[in-house]
Amino acid sequence: MIVDAHHHVWTADYPWLSAPDLAPIRRDYTLADLTPQLEAAGVTATVLVEAGRCDAAETAEFLALAATAPRIAGVVGWASLTDPDLPATLAAYRDLPGGATLVGVRDQLQGVDDPEYLARPDVRAAMATIGGTGLAYDLVVHVRQLAACAEAARATPGTVFVLDHLGKPRIGAGAEGFAEWRAAVAPLAACGNVVAKLSGLLVEAGPGWDVSLVRPYVDTALELFGAERLMIGSDWPVCELVASYSEALGTLDACLRELSADERAAVTAGTAIRTYRLDLAPASDLR
Repeated sequence: MIVDAHHHVWTADYPWLSAPDLAPIRRDYTLADLTPQLEAAGVTATVLVEAGRCDAAETAEFLALAATAPRIAGVVGWASLTDPDLPATLAAYRDLPGGATLVGVRDQLQGVDDPEYLARPDVRAAMATIGGTGLAYDLVVHVRQLAACAEAARATPGTVFVLDHLGKPRIGAGAEGFAEWRAAVAPLAACGNVVAKLSGLLVEAGPGWDVSLVRPYVDTALELFGAERLMIGSDWPVCELVASYSEALGTLDACLRELSADERAAVTAGTAIRTYRLDLAPASDLR
């Protein structure tokens, strides 16, 4: 069983896609584009993640899509940590068509410049509210934000946090980037309520990526988190900036070959199923 715990769909008019370096992926990407690649890679189920539009309408669209697509087992929607009506927002999502597939939420924390943001009482309270509803909170952050994430996770033990893309290490910076990331991620990994996604690493490595550049990060993540707190994600279609869907998952597969059968099963499916409380349909229906 393989669960792709992190992919997107979007339309070409998403504002953030206007950046010049994103021209190669500035087009519509639909589930119809992804499905043949899932079939070819033997992926059982997926988690569809909010794609940076940062509005409730996108989440409603994704939940509706999941309601008609059995292969999408879960949706990580969008929610603001400063929403004064957050409980009502989350309840409203669950009342929508496909609302039962809501398994987590996130916001674009990587764009927040305030170093004290995650220490704000209202933000901490919002994180606790999310955990209290049984949802996970995905952390899409940069390395410089990992220390604040660790503090927030320790202060909110009732919430499960999911670190997207291993915290976006500066893989292209070589040894300096690796040392910076390892020192920053270790305190977060020490929090038992944090799991992490092996995703987005090829984009961080850049166009000259190679398995040898990614492997030290995967090995270290296994050391710090353990297989039972790691999951895989393609980060499609962002990965298409540097690699195909099959290359994204194939690189992770190459880095996991030395694991035991139980460890491999955890990373490729079990952690995602447990963390996001995925209710997988019978295999015959996942098409």
